[in-house]
Amino acid sequence: MADKDGSSPSPDSEPHTRVKRLPKKFYEDTLYRLQGELVTMQEWVKSTGARLVIVFEGRDAAGKGSTIKRVAEYLNPRVARIVALPTPTERQRTQWYFQRYVEHLPAAGEIVLFDRSWYNRAGVERVMGFCTPEEYRRFLHQAPIFERLLIEDGILLRKYWFSVSNGEQEKRFASRLNDPMRQWKLSPMDLESITRWEDYSRAKDEMMVHTDTAESPWFDVEADDKRRARINMIHHLLSTISFEAVHRPPLKLPKRPDGHGYERPPRDLTRYVPDYAGRLLTEGG
Repeated sequence: MADKDGSSPSPDSEPHTRVKRLPKKFYEDTLYRLQGELVTMQEWVKSTGARLVIVFEGRDAAGKGSTIKRVAEYLNPRVARIVALPTPTERQRTQWYFQRYVEHLPAAGEIVLFDRSWYNRAGVERVMGFCTPEEYRRFLHQAPIFERLLIEDGILLRKYWFSVSNGEQEKRFASRLNDPMRQWKLSPMDLESITRWEDYSRAKDEMMVHTDTAESPWFDVEADDKRRARINMIHHLLSTISFEAVHRPPLKLPKRPDGHGYERPPRDLTRYVPDYAGRLLTEGG
């Protein structure tokens, strides 16, 4: 992704070309088909003992969370899990920076989706001053080494950066601000990213120069259209994993055996949840 002069392009530092939103039916049909392929890939991961790590990074409100939700929607939570770590504890602050991420890496037959990852240090920590310049420089040096060790050990690592234009980001923030069901998605830190847009752009560019390597590349997902971003990201992920369909023996429902005199206890001995739905339906009618 680096340019010839050594700098890395920054698609989300410039206004995006306005893209037409994918039609809903086309989006839903395509997404469902791709989710079926994700289930097939999951079975391959489970049966072969593969280990897959997917890193989701990018601008606030760029659609990382909603994409992760669509990736994991039909996957077995015992195989695929989402890792979204909170602020480190005081003890964790004294550990090797990568240490708290290592414990969440997959074992054989597992998929881990990092909703933000060790790259917090290159983004919010760098911009907001939550790490020292020395800690930041050490991260840029160690991150490619850390990822090389993961890959050499057999982990399949995929890194996606979700890019969104400043105008679209502000629009999404405003939508969340006025929606009581989604206000929890906003924090003062998120809103400050509006005033620090260029700082985050510079931090992202520098991060890419040091960590976009041939063995562990970044893939940029343009996300002004969330539907398009989800389709493009999932399709790309599937195209980079050489998986095969795993044959599963067909299942057959067994015949229910005849009863042997069991009688259910009287209903009045059980505490039932009130039929709130039925009451609403009656009152509405």
